[in-house]
Amino acid sequence: MTEKEEQLGHLSEIKNMMEKSSRFLSLSGLTGIFAGGYALVGAYLVYSDFHIIPSNTARVSYAEFISSGNDSVILKIQSLFLIGAIVLVLSLVTGYIFTSRKAKKQNLNVWDSTTKRMVISLSIPLIAGGIFCLILIKHEVVGLIAPATLIFYGLALLNASKYTFNDIKYLGVLEIVLGLVSAYYIGRGLLFWAVGFGILHIVYGTVMYYRYDQNK
Repeated sequence: MTEKEEQLGHLSEIKNMMEKSSRFLSLSGLTGIFAGGYALVGAYLVYSDFHIIPSNTARVSYAEFISSGNDSVILKIQSLFLIGAIVLVLSLVTGYIFTSRKAKKQNLNVWDSTTKRMVISLSIPLIAGGIFCLILIKHEVVGLIAPATLIFYGLALLNASKYTFNDIKYLGVLEIVLGLVSAYYIGRGLLFWAVGFGILHIVYGTVMYYRYDQNK
């Protein structure tokens, strides 16, 4: 090996060390795949619950129910949030398991200063979005809940992307765009939720797995 090649090798090692110290690189693509699967199951359960509400003439769809002003709308929204909370907890637990396993293989710490910065950057838009959604429920503007969750989630991903893989920012942009489109088509929020939190996560997770996780 020539002196020039040795210098390039040292520079590459220094670059990798700096990247590991400034970015959280233990995120697993499998986390996105499983989270997307949980979201699709949750969306199906919510849709089934809304869809079997009896009316005088026929079944009432999610979109019709949201715009109907029915007295039980708030109760149904509460059940939606319960299912959403279960999906979130399952996703977080699964994410921790896969992230810990990947970090162990890479000899990296799961929880360090970089992880803390990423979590804080991710949490601020999510907490703000959660409070905003509670305000929407308070004023019974339930049609904007789905767009709001997608938009704030996309902003959270963008905010956290500087502390982890850059690829996450593209997912964030797609979530924001999807949320804006969802805001135009009020009453189709469940469909956009399934696409944003389900399908996009599965696609993103698959790409991340083959790009960063496979054979590692």
